[in-house]
Amino acid sequence: MSERPAPSRRQAARLAAVQALYQWQEGQDAPADIIEQFLKVRTGEAGEGGMRRDADRPLFKDVVEGAAGHKEELQQTVSSALAKDWNWSRVDRLVRAILLAGAYELVHRRDVPPRVVINEYVEIAHAFYDQGEPNFVNSVLDRIAREVRGDELNRQS
Repeated sequence: MSERPAPSRRQAARLAAVQALYQWQEGQDAPADIIEQFLKVRTGEAGEGGMRRDADRPLFKDVVEGAAGHKEELQQTVSSALAKDWNWSRVDRLVRAILLAGAYELVHRRDVPPRVVINEYVEIAHAFYDQGEPNFVNSVLDRIAREVRGDELNRQS
């Protein structure tokens, strides 16, 4: 079995952002409080609850603030990309966090190529799931990318 290479600074930031968005969906803390927890307390913690010291902090902060700040719009965007028999509430909360972060980057971070966004969040799904969830994330983010950045996606092919 081959080991995956260590995540880049940006991958580490995206992973932490997904964890922060998952926590935010729990409803206990405001996004700003969660960001502060990750940046001041949980940086350097090992395991699922922390963020690597060298993670891209501005990207982490932007994804968490942006996904939380545009939640209604992004939830609608993701919902419209789901299969006919699916709805937002049926999606697992961690998968929702992954999709919110990915949709935020696809819609609002035009500096990041759509294929990079999709690949990064599919890799995050692989970090947590070994069943169909990574394929589900790939398919939903691909539909969103085709909707909001189709011309750019086609140029990348």
